[in-house]
Amino acid sequence: MRPAFLTSEIPGHTPKRGKVRDMYDFGDRMLMVASDRISAFDWVLPSGIPDKGRVLTQLSRFWFEHLPVRHHLLSQNLDDVPLPAGTDRDSLTGRSLVVRKTEVVPIECVVRGYLSGSGWKEYRQSGSVCGITLPAGLRESDQLPEPIFTPATKAESGHDINISFDEMCRLIGAATSRQLRDLSFDIYQRGSEIARAKGILIADTKFEFGQLDGELWLIDEVMTPDSSRFWPADQYSPGQGQPSFDKQFVRDWLETTGWDKNSPPPQLPLDVIDRTRAKYIEAFERLTGETFAWR
Repeated sequence: MRPAFLTSEIPGHTPKRGKVRDMYDFGDRMLMVASDRISAFDWVLPSGIPDKGRVLTQLSRFWFEHLPVRHHLLSQNLDDVPLPAGTDRDSLTGRSLVVRKTEVVPIECVVRGYLSGSGWKEYRQSGSVCGITLPAGLRESDQLPEPIFTPATKAESGHDINISFDEMCRLIGAATSRQLRDLSFDIYQRGSEIARAKGILIADTKFEFGQLDGELWLIDEVMTPDSSRFWPADQYSPGQGQPSFDKQFVRDWLETTGWDKNSPPPQLPLDVIDRTRAKYIEAFERLTGETFAWR
């Protein structure tokens, strides 16, 4: 197995690093490079997943091409940004998107179609998810009567905080909040239809948006194994946790280690790394119908 690609370097340029992506500013456009870093429970893990960044990039490219929404993707052509001499172009290939520069809206737009994860934990305690009251008697992994919108504040590092829709309106304005909610529902519905036809249920997902020229643009990643819960439709069985094609596999392993989630996380064992990589690639290939080119 080749080593994970954890950090991108472009001579003479300092990136803005997120948990997974490195962003390089080239004036009116950015180069967005997806590393193989993986985060869980608000920590970036010390182990990477080889080729994960390429899976995220190519799957986001697929969704940008198939969703009827204004988005920031310009191209995947590295010649569309002025890379200096000495840049390791091979390492950037397949994991880089040239995108429009937008003013990022500081809200995670989360849509939940099924009851899982932190939503299930909260529902058991209060009968609600992020302040939205749900019908009594729902089971873990049940499909919700209709998708719900549960925004959160964005964090560069650490924990994103769930907020109410009213709080979102206070932070960024009611009109923009309603537009973002409606866009998120529309994208989730269309993406879910495409995924279901490929045998995958999208249990929940999060979107990010930017503003440019008075318009909202879909940015960052779209319905990837990092930003979504993917379940195989033919194995769906509500009333319990579901097998998945996303990083839930890593979260589940971490839960068995005794890690307190307040100190640096442990190294992932090689079998967990290999199986996680395989799950990401399978999700990509099932959703897109393409063969992953970097096997």
